[in-house]
Formats: sequence, structure tokens, C-alpha cells
Amino acid sequence: MAEPRREQTSFGDRRVPLGDKQALVDDVFRSVARRYDLMNDLMSFRLHRAWKDALTTAIDPPKKRPFAFLDIAGGTGDVAFRVIAAGGALTRVTVCDINADMLAVGRERAAARGLGAVTFAEGNAEALPFADRTFDAAAIAFGIRNVPRIERALAEAFRVLKIGGKFLCLEFSTVQVPGLDRLYDLYSFNVIPTLGRVVAGDADSYRYLVESIRRFPDPETFAAMLRAEGFARVTHKPMSGGIVALHCGWRL
Repeated sequence: MAEPRREQTSFGDRRVPLGDKQALVDDVFRSVARRYDLMNDLMSFRLHRAWKDALTTAIDPPKKRPFAFLDIAGGTGDVAFRVIAAGGALTRVTVCDINADMLAVGRERAAARGLGAVTFAEGNAEALPFADRTFDAAAIAFGIRNVPRIERALAEAFRVLKIGGKFLCLEFSTVQVPGLDRLYDLYSFNVIPTLGRVVAGDADSYRYLVESIRRFPDPETFAAMLRAEGFARVTHKPMSGGIVALHCGWRL
């Protein structure tokens, strides 16, 4: 009797069993954790900083009232630290990441900055270890495309938001400027893996990350996924010619 066929999903340009993807992604980020932030600077010519600043502005943490923010797949704390700096004394941030190595980097960075308002929790975006209606806002930056079941992660983000809370997703997107798309592909598939080999000692992980960008849904398709999980007032804003997009949805 033939074995039942296992559900497949993409891991970059490869097709792998759905149940295997998370372990493969974990291996990628375990390999690159210590050089992750440096590589972000090099790969994006520091543009990722402006993109994350735009995300922080959209999160808009208040100055004078309590604000609980969840940073999903935010291991090294890049977004979390920005939200703490932008918010008031009552702002509290929880970083949740499935990868212990990324969280270790984040904890070290938070300790060096003396940031007691940031806590770190190991957890899966598809099954967040938090109660319903816990957070005023939640976000994921450059992490959603690595989740095996994106719809489950969106449903979980919706679940843990308070009524009136908003979810933001900063992710690579579809280049909209004619000619830039070809240059972007040339740079992505040739320069970035080489940088990964030289700086992080791992070309394959960065080749996967480039391939995963091309597999991510276009903005309209992703917006439809947000609506399907219950989000309202869904919007998306392209930046840098469509290299990235900032998606937003509300739990109303």
C-alpha cells in the first residue's frame, strides 16, 4: 500500500514537505544570527533602517498611556528597540521568536542598552504563547515569508490583539519600477549570496532568503489573506520602488 502523499510547500526554490520547513528555516537563522544585523546593513545599503523607522511611525506608540506591543519573529530586537525609543514610559514590548539563537542576540543587545521594558519569549508565530486580546499592536518585519503556514500566523496575530488593535507587516514585495526589477534580481541572486559567504560564512542561507522573497505573495494577494483572517481596513504602502511594502490591518 502506498504511503499517503505529504503536503508540500516552498523552501526558496525547493519543494519540501510542509512539516519539514520550520526546521530548515531554523537552521538558516541559527547559522546567520550573529551576523544578521550587519548583513541587513550591507545587503540593503542601510535602507532597512529607514524601512523599520517607517514601521515604527506606523505603530505609533503613545507617550502617555500604557501600550503593549508584540514583535513577532523579532529575535535581535531591531524593531523592539525602536518602539521603546518612540513610546513613553508605559510602553512595554514583547519579542517572540522561534529561534533561540536570534533571541540570545536580542537579549544581549537589550541588556547592553539597559532596556528592562523589553522581554523575550521563545514561541512559534503559528501558535503564539499569549492569551487572547493581550496586545495593543503587533508587527512582523521580514519574517512572515519564513512561516510555513502564513494564514495560521495571521490568525494568531489577530487572536492576541485587543479590539481596536492593529497589525503591521513589513516585508519584501514586488518591484514596480521598470528596469529596477532586472537590476534587483541581478544584485539579489549574485551579490547577496556572495556577501553571505564572505561576511556570515554561509552563502546558501542567503540564497534561500533571496529565493523566499520571490515566492512571497504580491501585495493584493497578501491583503486578501489579511482580510480572510478577519482584519479590517487593510492597506499596503510600497516603499523604495516596491522593493518592500508595509501592510496594515485592524482588529475591529
